[in-house]
Amino acid sequence: MEYRPSIGITTHGRNEKGRFDLNVKYVESVRRAGGYPVLLPPGETNPEECLEFLDGIILSGGADVDPALYRGKQHPEVYGVDKARDACEIALVKAIFERKTPTLCICRGMQILNVALGGSLIEHLPDEIGPEIAHKDGDKFQTHAVDITPASRLARIVDAEHISTASMHHQALRKLAPGLTVVAQSKDGVIEAVEHADHEDLIAVQWHPEHTAAEDERQQALFNWLVETLAR
Repeated sequence: MEYRPSIGITTHGRNEKGRFDLNVKYVESVRRAGGYPVLLPPGETNPEECLEFLDGIILSGGADVDPALYRGKQHPEVYGVDKARDACEIALVKAIFERKTPTLCICRGMQILNVALGGSLIEHLPDEIGPEIAHKDGDKFQTHAVDITPASRLARIVDAEHISTASMHHQALRKLAPGLTVVAQSKDGVIEAVEHADHEDLIAVQWHPEHTAAEDERQQALFNWLVETLAR
């Protein structure tokens, strides 16, 4: 039987029905890439232990990171703060760097990466960025273009310097954490992707590639890259 790399995917926290959930598109994207998806709900006291049996990680999207973790403002538009999820994912980020675990960070995943490494976030984009591009409309995805740095790993992965993305976020990176490099931006200057100098098998994007991966091979390429990296 051909080996399928196991990919851990972080989930949302416990909801009002006492359930952990995750959009099935994450799972489907990993399966299309040939990986074996494993869901990682928050709440573990030692979340880094999962790296003993997982090959790669996806830090998924979701609600906002607690502004207290980056000395931010408690903005009225900040929603869904889950201290257990924040703590688990910050511990996971630190372990990922210790082990150099191949990782794909998506939307909130990119934000928690930046915060865990010492960076900060824009609490509410509409307050600071003009109306040129809508990054979120309630619970609806918005489509907009992203420009990618030509020499970046991301550009090689998606084989493009300009792509269309599905976006649903009202926050973004403000101060970059040490070691991170911006490799993609939207026309309004919002940071759309970063890479890290000391971890070549880590890519972080602000958009949601899983949302359109079934129809868009450039978005599916991010999941393919994660699985193929583990097959090297």
